[in-house]
Amino acid sequence: MTPRLCGVSFSLLSLGCAKNLVDSEVMMGTLLDQGACLVEDPKSADVLIINTCCFVDEAKEESIETILQAHQARSTQGGNPQKIVVAGCLSQRFPQELPALLPEIDAFIGLDEVPRIADRVAELLEREKSPSTPPMNWVSPRSRYVPDFDAPRFRLTPKHYAYVKIAEGCNHPCTFCILPQVRGRYRSRTIASIVTEARNLVAQGVRELNLISQDTTYFGQDRRQEGFSESLADLLEALSQIPGDFWVRLLYTHPAHWSDRLIDTLARCPKIARYADIPFQHISDPVLQRMQRGTSESYLRELLQKIRTALPGIVLRTTFIVGFPGETEEDFEKLLEFIREARFERLGVFRYSAEEGTRAAKLPDQIPEPVKRKRRSKLLAAQQETYRQIQTRMLGATLRVLVEDGRWARSEGDAPEVDTRICLTRKAPPGEFVWARLVGIRGYDFWGEPL
Repeated sequence: MTPRLCGVSFSLLSLGCAKNLVDSEVMMGTLLDQGACLVEDPKSADVLIINTCCFVDEAKEESIETILQAHQARSTQGGNPQKIVVAGCLSQRFPQELPALLPEIDAFIGLDEVPRIADRVAELLEREKSPSTPPMNWVSPRSRYVPDFDAPRFRLTPKHYAYVKIAEGCNHPCTFCILPQVRGRYRSRTIASIVTEARNLVAQGVRELNLISQDTTYFGQDRRQEGFSESLADLLEALSQIPGDFWVRLLYTHPAHWSDRLIDTLARCPKIARYADIPFQHISDPVLQRMQRGTSESYLRELLQKIRTALPGIVLRTTFIVGFPGETEEDFEKLLEFIREARFERLGVFRYSAEEGTRAAKLPDQIPEPVKRKRRSKLLAAQQETYRQIQTRMLGATLRVLVEDGRWARSEGDAPEVDTRICLTRKAPPGEFVWARLVGIRGYDFWGEPL
């Protein structure tokens, strides 16, 4: 049977996080399977898909700006006008508002349409649209989709690393976050499905599997009522049994769902990178309670000690939110002192963003923006001082690194795109593991001499 999109060219712009990137890869793979042709220049495509993000104000603004720029670029073209499709979290969050706000856009699709993108594009191309015709709108009220191992996929990452989405959605009631309303309830894949995907990726030359979801540590807990007992520790043990030379990296974990068994599994399985991304968000109990994080200062301090003791040399990435409603100077000073004590190797700081539809946006005692900016600057300055000390201590160390493009590499303590890198003093084979000695500091990065 002839694929229904033969001769149709498309381009895709992917915004936001790695979870969104996987959705983009699935859409691209599905379109290619149906005969569509991928072009690099968005202006030259018959169909342009913009996969949007809506996590915070800056992400929404970037998404809207990208959409408007695409429309302006399209309006200057002659011949058949390009079709523009807006996909992803922004469409899912504002299914009625966006079509009314942007009537010039041809279609809006929700998260459940990711595997049906080829059908939607075909329907769009068959439709005659006049200036008075409203955009096509395919957004279901509650998302239930989660990709499986057999989903067509065109990877947008380099050959040597990939993101593996192990679940979709979130059940946690954080008062500042809109994503559970957008992405739906938590739904885990099966271990068998994830292991099949991982085996295929390793066979393709992938040397780093980055596990992602809204909360990777909640994996399997949503299926217990169905009689399943799979957990993240079970998944990591299964992935460690796959033959080959590769790392498994744990991203987007929630501190409330760490367990002693998970820590023990990381300690026992050499293929699991000594790295964990654990957003603490705050350390003051009153703030954590208003955030509804399900944690406390004593719990977080104990968890940090357990991980450091069981996993010597582990690199921990965390994030904090400053300026949450009701955050006092005392709360902030406690957070500042904790950052100095904890000595996180990787740390990010967000200014609180009052997201429409969240409970935190309705809380009293909202913090002025100048105060948020000042507090963020103080935290980053304290972390910079800590990081400089960590860098100095690491000089002379010999690390196993994954070469990116011949001159740049990353250690197991560095996740793609967000962490530091090592600039090699001479070229090494891209996509392979080598040993390198850290011989100098290069801003936030290092100079490394391949051995």
